[in-house]
Formats: sequence, structure tokens, C-alpha cells
Amino acid sequence: MLLSEKKVLITGAGRGIGRSIALAVSEAGYEVTAHYNKGKEEAESLEKEITQRGGKIELLQFDVSNREECRKKLEKWTEENCSASCESAFWGIICNAGISADDSFPGMSEEDWDTVLRTDLDSFYNVLHPLMMPICRKKRGRIITLSSVSGIAGNRGQVNYSAAKAGIIGATKALAAELASRSITVNCIAPGIIDTKMIRDVPIDKILPSIPMGRIGKPEEVAALAVFLLSEQASYITRQVISVNGGMI
Repeated sequence: MLLSEKKVLITGAGRGIGRSIALAVSEAGYEVTAHYNKGKEEAESLEKEITQRGGKIELLQFDVSNREECRKKLEKWTEENCSASCESAFWGIICNAGISADDSFPGMSEEDWDTVLRTDLDSFYNVLHPLMMPICRKKRGRIITLSSVSGIAGNRGQVNYSAAKAGIIGATKALAAELASRSITVNCIAPGIIDTKMIRDVPIDKILPSIPMGRIGKPEEVAALAVFLLSEQASYITRQVISVNGGMI
């Protein structure tokens, strides 16, 4: 396949790490399908920037926590864009969309627990399941999920987020084992403290001593790994969790 023919779906592409991934993926020559939910202005800004750079992009709106909505939107996309052989199905699917709602566990509300689990963990099924048959028929492709250092080590005040991100790791490894024989790789990126709006209330000065590199990461550093994992050069890398965290344990 020509690089320009490879389509990549990125969820939560309008802001933060997702936006950086979308820009880097487009710069690498892929055609971007940028998902967003409520951030229409941010998504349209991304669309404008990629278009001005000469890239190809389409926007796709749905709520990743809503299973029925995901299925309808993604099945419609497949019906409109995929041939019977599924050669034009997504080459890459990057499950990046996620939220956090931090609180000590005794004070955590049912809503904060449910909302984070539905958005960060249930979305694995909601987004990927409708797209499984097309990518399986294609018999090649890349799936990348986003976990977190919290999903590996756990983090106080983030029991819901840590549970969801740990679940993503388990689901990624299991799916990788199922799809390996079809030349479809499934890997997980686990960012540490990255400079996005999500960490605006994080006491960075208290966290820096736990980061051997002594700084927070850049979204572009996560995006660079995503681009590599999409590439042909990463064809023998699957079932892995790769941390981008400056050396945090």
C-alpha cells in the first residue's frame, strides 16, 4: 500500500496528546480521520491546520462512551468508505480519547467512577468492536491504545482512572494475541506527566522529583512513538506497553 492510501482514526484528536498525534500522523503522510465529541471548534482548528499543511483529514463526531452511537457512526463510515475486500478500511486505529475525574476514593462519587470507566475503558470495546471485521478482512493494520503511568503504578486520588487505564493494558494485550496471526499489531502507549490541560491542577513541583529526567513530557514526544508504531518498521512489535514518562517507575 502507498503511504498516502493509509487511513488512521484517532479518537480525542481535537486537543492535547490526540491533537499532537493527529498532526504528526498527517505529517508522516497518512490520511487522518479525527474524532471529537464536544470540542467542535478545536476539531475544526485541527482540520484547518492539517489542510493548510497539505494533508488529508475528515472529522467524525460521536461520544466514545455511548456504545450505540459509536456503532452507528462507525458502521456508517465503513459502509460509505470500504469496499467488499476492505482494502480501504482503516490502516490504523488510535484509541486516545479519555477523561479524568480525580478525588480520594472515599469521597469519589458514583458518577465520577462510572463516567471515567465508560469513557476510558468501555470505549475500547465501543470504538474497536465495530471496526474489527473490516480490519480483520484486510489482514494488516495497527491498533494503538493510550494508557497511563497511573494504569501501571496506580496513583492516589485516581482509583477510577487507574482502574480504567490498567484495564486498557489487559485488553490491549489480549487483543494483540488474537490478531497477531492476521499481521495486525496491537500496542499500548503509557504516557507519564505530559504538558496538556489535563495536568493543569497537578502539583508539578511535587511530582518532578519522581521523574529522573527532571521535567514533564511534551505531547509531540508521545506522538512520535505513535507514528513509529503505525509504520511498516514496527511490524514485529505487538502486545507491548511502552512508557513515555522520563524514567518514572
